[in-house]
Amino acid sequence: MNLLEVSKQAFVIAFLLYCVAFCFYVVTITGKTWKNRDPKQHERKWGKISFVTTLLGLLSHLVYVATRWAWSGHIPVSNMYEFMTFLSLMIIVAFTIVYLIYRKELVGLFALPLAIVVMAYAAVFPRDVQPLIPSLRSIWLYIHVTLAAAGDAFFAVGFIAGLMCLLRTIDFKGTDKSARRQKLWLEITFYSIIIVVGFIVSVFAFRASGYEAVFTQSAEATEQSSGTKEVYNLPPIVAPYESQLESADSFLGMSKPLVEVPSWFKGVNAGRKSNTIVWALITGTLLYGVLRLVLRKPLSEALAPALKGMDADDLDEISYRAIAIGFPVFTLGALVFAMIWAQQAWGRFWGWDPKEVWALITWLFYSVYLHLRLSRGFHGRKASWLAVLGFLVVMFTLVGVNLIIAGLHSYAGTD
Repeated sequence: MNLLEVSKQAFVIAFLLYCVAFCFYVVTITGKTWKNRDPKQHERKWGKISFVTTLLGLLSHLVYVATRWAWSGHIPVSNMYEFMTFLSLMIIVAFTIVYLIYRKELVGLFALPLAIVVMAYAAVFPRDVQPLIPSLRSIWLYIHVTLAAAGDAFFAVGFIAGLMCLLRTIDFKGTDKSARRQKLWLEITFYSIIIVVGFIVSVFAFRASGYEAVFTQSAEATEQSSGTKEVYNLPPIVAPYESQLESADSFLGMSKPLVEVPSWFKGVNAGRKSNTIVWALITGTLLYGVLRLVLRKPLSEALAPALKGMDADDLDEISYRAIAIGFPVFTLGALVFAMIWAQQAWGRFWGWDPKEVWALITWLFYSVYLHLRLSRGFHGRKASWLAVLGFLVVMFTLVGVNLIIAGLHSYAGTD
């Protein structure tokens, strides 16, 4: 077995161990209410088991990074699969640091699912080891990307703690305008998360079925000397601009796309990416609807009782500390060192590339968060909403820019 195979196996093992660790955290939190159980002793025992399982998953995750690095000759962050996998690793590292400081098992109940979803999202993308283009063959790749991912990971932990704080403090029985608005936006946040899960489910489901549709796009549309082929692995609802459908597998009687991507939607595989977004919305909405039917209440309201014994002030403090740690790390990785590398690679410090712009927006947002926190006394619910909104900005920077906006930092699309 070569190093690449070892890397693939380590990835799967890490994913499974994180899933098992999540189940153990569920037992840790819910088991405290079991009869004939000492709550403190139960939480101490199962909390230790959960954390050790998480560390075993982290160890396997590090084996994935080391073996893939040794096989490829460069740190595995050069495409979307590698970067999102590395981001999930850093989320676990950030959670581990926060857990060792605060010893709050409940944070694992939310941190592990986020890392699992990010890993599953990573697996949607092509997993081939690709050689680095000349501009990426630099020590700054190691410094810039790893520090940026570490900063994002601490923002993720801040988001988790902020979301938990909102679940703990929002009055779900309240009927006044403010309470209804708070509940609505919290549910929209959970719906957004389910959309990402829906994206993963739809891609894996159709990939398992072997679905394929092939389009030929005209030379005028692609601005090339000859037309190009675009292969879909999801049933085509949105077709590429000025294209012809060559072949498509049958799915629920669909014989042709419903709409064509607009001409102004530029970028590599713009039609396929648009189609993927539509399917994510469809699958995510259906999945959200099923969960609502099963739970018979909003997702946020169903999760809130799990945090009943948690101190909201502790959650608010964890969120702030995580973001305070992540901010300088992100500043160095995503801005300072990124600009130095840009100067070496492209001869300019700043070029208004979409990823550069959104990295700056992310930095400005968290600058405002820290300013309001330190000088205006934003605590509790207000600060938690900012932590949640900030991470949504982070995810758009990492995911939305790559899928929607073409630029120098765009990674490969889905299979």
